[in-house]
Amino acid sequence: MLYSSVRRPTFQIVSRRGLEWLECAPLARQPWVRHAFSTRSGGASRAPAAGLNLGFIETDTRARVEKNRQRFFHELGVGEFSLAELRQIHAATVYQVVRSARGKLEYRPSGCSLPRMVRNGIPQGDALITQEPGVALAVRAADCMPVLLADPRWRAVAAVHAGWRGALAGIVEIAVGEMIRVFGSHPGDLVAAIGPSIRACCYQVRNEVVNVFSGRYPRGEDFFRVTPHDRVEEGIVRRSPLLFLSHQPPGHGPDAVPTVHLDLVAVAQDQLTRAGVNPSQIHVADFCCACRTDIFFSHRKEGSGTGRMMAIIGIL
Repeated sequence: MLYSSVRRPTFQIVSRRGLEWLECAPLARQPWVRHAFSTRSGGASRAPAAGLNLGFIETDTRARVEKNRQRFFHELGVGEFSLAELRQIHAATVYQVVRSARGKLEYRPSGCSLPRMVRNGIPQGDALITQEPGVALAVRAADCMPVLLADPRWRAVAAVHAGWRGALAGIVEIAVGEMIRVFGSHPGDLVAAIGPSIRACCYQVRNEVVNVFSGRYPRGEDFFRVTPHDRVEEGIVRRSPLLFLSHQPPGHGPDAVPTVHLDLVAVAQDQLTRAGVNPSQIHVADFCCACRTDIFFSHRKEGSGTGRMMAIIGIL
C-alpha cells in the first residue's frame, strides 16, 4: 500500500493484485467511465525503470512493458478496449478517435474531418478525444502533466499530455475547445482531473521560459513561484517577483538571485477556467513526481532512463 500521507480527499488509491493507481472520485462516480493515473507500484520492469513502466523506452524491454500494460489494463477493467495513444511531441495537436466500419481506430486531427489510419505507427500529438465506447485514450508522463476530461451529458472523454511547451501552446484549452466543437460539449458540464506531475516545488526553469509565458499570457507571471536564497532577498522578490536576472551563478556574491519555478497546475487551471470549465469541477492530485520517486517516475529527478506512467480514460 502507498503511504497514508499521499491520500487526498478527491483522489484515492486503488490497490489490486499488487498494482496501485490513483482515481479521481468525481470521475469514478461516473458509471460509464473507466480511468486511472498509474503509479510505479508493481510491474515487471527493472532499474532504472523499476516497477510498472508503461512506456516503450530504451532502458526496458518491450516484453516487460507489454506484460505491464496487459496486467494494468486487465486490473483496470479495460483489457478488451482498443488502446489509442500518440507519439507525444510537446505540441498542441488534438485528435478525435473514431472506429472505421471495419472496427479499426482512426485519428482525425483537430479541424480536419479526414481520418488518419494507424498502421505501422501512431500519429504525433498530445491530446485525444472520443465518444467511442470500448476505446481507451492514454497519455504517458514522467513529470509532464496528464489531464483527463469527461462530459457526463454527451458521454465524451479526453486525455491530454502537457509539458511546459504544450502548456505554453494552450493544449489543455484547445482540447476543451475540440470537445465543444466536435461533440457539442458545454464546458460547464466537464469534469477535469489533473494527475501527478512535477510541481512548482521542484520545477526550476530558465529565464527564457518565464519570458515566453509572460509574452503569451496577460497574467503569465502568476504561473511562477520565486524562491529567495535568503531572507534579505525576500523583500526584493516581493516587490519585483521576476527580478532574477544576474551575471553571477545562483548563491554567489551580492548579486545572487532567487530561483524561479513553473507551476504547471496553475497553467492548466487557468486554461480550463478560461475555456469555461467550472473551477469546482477541476480536481488536482496534489502529488509531485520529483518529490515522491518512491511512488512515481520522474525524468528530472531520475534521468531519461526512468519509466513512464500512464493516464487513461475510456467509455464503457
